[in-house]
Amino acid sequence: MGTGSKSSHQSYAVSPTALAEAPTAPLDITGAPAAGEGTDLAGAAAGASGEAAFEMPEPVVEPAPPAEPPADEDPLAELDGLLGTELEPEPVAAAAPPEEEAQEASAEGELQSSGDEPSAEEAVLLQAEDIEDVEEEEEETDPPLTPVPAAPPVGEPTGTPILVGGDDFINSEATLVAYDSPDGPREVLLTHISEEAEEKLLDALSIPGTHMEEIQVEEEVKERLDLDKEKKLAELTKTAVTSVQHKLKGSLPMSDASIAKHQAAVDAVSTVLNDPSISDDEKAMAQHYMDQLDVVKDKIDNGGSVMPWMDAYEVTATKMVTKQIPVPDGDPEPGTLAATVRKASRIQANLDPATGQTSWDGATRSSANGTEYEIDMGDGWKAVYRPYKDNDPANTEFSLRGQLEVHAPAGAGHGKDLVDRLEQLHLMNKPMTAAEGEWTYLANNIQAQGLEGSAGMKTAMETAQGLQDLQVQEIVHQRMESLMGLDSDALQTAMKRIHLEASHKVLPMKVEVVRDAVAKASGFSSGAELAASPGYEPTPSTGGKWLTWSRFDVTGNKAEIQSAFKGRSLSHNLNGGDLASLLGTGVLASTEKRAVMGIGGGLGMSEQDDKMTGGANSVFLRVKKTPSSPGGGRLIWDDPSVLMQRSDYYAYNGDHYGAINPAHHNYNAGAITRDPMQIAKFSGSSNEIMFRNGIDLLGAEAPSRIVCHTAAERSSILASLTARGITQLGGKPVEDVLCTESDY
Repeated sequence: MGTGSKSSHQSYAVSPTALAEAPTAPLDITGAPAAGEGTDLAGAAAGASGEAAFEMPEPVVEPAPPAEPPADEDPLAELDGLLGTELEPEPVAAAAPPEEEAQEASAEGELQSSGDEPSAEEAVLLQAEDIEDVEEEEEETDPPLTPVPAAPPVGEPTGTPILVGGDDFINSEATLVAYDSPDGPREVLLTHISEEAEEKLLDALSIPGTHMEEIQVEEEVKERLDLDKEKKLAELTKTAVTSVQHKLKGSLPMSDASIAKHQAAVDAVSTVLNDPSISDDEKAMAQHYMDQLDVVKDKIDNGGSVMPWMDAYEVTATKMVTKQIPVPDGDPEPGTLAATVRKASRIQANLDPATGQTSWDGATRSSANGTEYEIDMGDGWKAVYRPYKDNDPANTEFSLRGQLEVHAPAGAGHGKDLVDRLEQLHLMNKPMTAAEGEWTYLANNIQAQGLEGSAGMKTAMETAQGLQDLQVQEIVHQRMESLMGLDSDALQTAMKRIHLEASHKVLPMKVEVVRDAVAKASGFSSGAELAASPGYEPTPSTGGKWLTWSRFDVTGNKAEIQSAFKGRSLSHNLNGGDLASLLGTGVLASTEKRAVMGIGGGLGMSEQDDKMTGGANSVFLRVKKTPSSPGGGRLIWDDPSVLMQRSDYYAYNGDHYGAINPAHHNYNAGAITRDPMQIAKFSGSSNEIMFRNGIDLLGAEAPSRIVCHTAAERSSILASLTARGITQLGGKPVEDVLCTESDY
């Protein structure tokens, strides 16, 4: 028997964008499809109030009724559970069906005329094939922003960054890493799911102690007598007590209404007391209420202090009751994955400083402070997940909560399968398209610019969700007959496909509604004006080691940001770290990223504390007056707008260890800011700006100055970069970026 804590009828959308081979050069990713393209919902443009008007096309429904299902197996009831609403019968449309539906009807007629009507399961497969055809068409018009490589490069420490459609992953980010090992490449997908998506993942698992079985046990229970329930004596008495109590608390005169309520209760109780056929228990029950009413009568007549709390009359009875109990070693529930609970850990990889390659044997792990699930996905596949719910922020590492690893069997070529396998965990499993990218871009800007509470934003978000819900219901109505013939598992599969289809059809409209609300919240007259503005860049930066989203309030006002930071720079001090090794990997990486890259601990100022605060998922920079004589081992961004255009940073004007953990004493919600203009004014000597994951030091985010300790160190680094074909950093010759202490 399944656990009552899980919904066996819950369904999840899966982004349907088709996969593609990775190109040899970075993609030129531009634009999103025109609003309303590819949607079945008409007239859904947002008005000035942020509300949308919809005109639903009437689906064509065949008049032949399905066979009557058994009363306890009503498919409509199950569909109600899936949709969260009652399904109303749809009228038969008078107009001719659209071309696509006419083709479907023709195909159905051919099947029926041949006498080979498809089964319910075959119908689901046919629907799946139809959706796959749609995916292939969409791939041509809306290709993935980050195509998934069939085989990630072996030994590359930073792996291959990709974007996955939907909202299941923080910033929609994932990374494919192929560790070198004696048994062949160990390909792993690393990502960080959002807390809102966790329930979906947990619903896919059978976790020891949560598998439930029903048993019959004898138990003593307290309950009211049937006669009490029938005559509502407890309710009438409580009403009288409450009414008079209110007057006593306020020292108010008794009202006619209070007196009438008391009399109604007395009449009902007296009728029972005067019935000679009642049992001793029933008589004691009625007397219990009459005693309460006598107290009420005294208060009506004489007033005084408030009365004691009135309890209903209950008797103790022994009954057989059905209870659900956890079975620690029970078999996995049908359709779920077996999970083992264990102490949290991390991949213990090794980075070879000579070759720059990272390796891992597929088994060795370092310990962490927390709990994780090891998940058997079958066929040699597994996953490791560190749940939010089982890792108390007060005493476990905050930075590991939500981390997910998906492991392929040893060997190369699993890149696409690693993404596909996310569906087993009820998570989005297709690479992000440009249309989905704009949705994520808008969501990131809403958070970065603090627009959540702006006028019209909540309405816009509700409208966007309503559009998708309506699209799901429309598709369900159109396919009602085939859905009603499915068993529970097949219905789950069909509903996943329907949510998948609906999410893509309605996405351009959702983007249009939210874009318009964001525009008005940020001073633009319309979404169209915002989209046409110079700073609007709804695709991520994909040229380097990281994928980052920008914020249009900075990219569209670069000169203003530069003016605010005039005479000030962003800097990072290596604190004795090896500058050559850092530039060998090419990234300034967070504590959590360094761990999976195979870089040992001890490089950060406060790595263990940062894991508890959540700062370990970011790198730390400081705002300082532009130094005229900087020390060695330092990275300096003299133009802070290069980094301030990112949407993933937050900052404190003091040392808070990058705290985002509300349970940590260093966290201060009132002191956190994401406003670049406020950050430019930071005066605290220990101020800190946190950038998620890290910074690509060799790409567009490269520092303007890299200060070496000695000329020999500079020469060595210059030779290494030249040998790798790196001649420019951030648009400047490498020779001009690399400098030494003695140059000042």
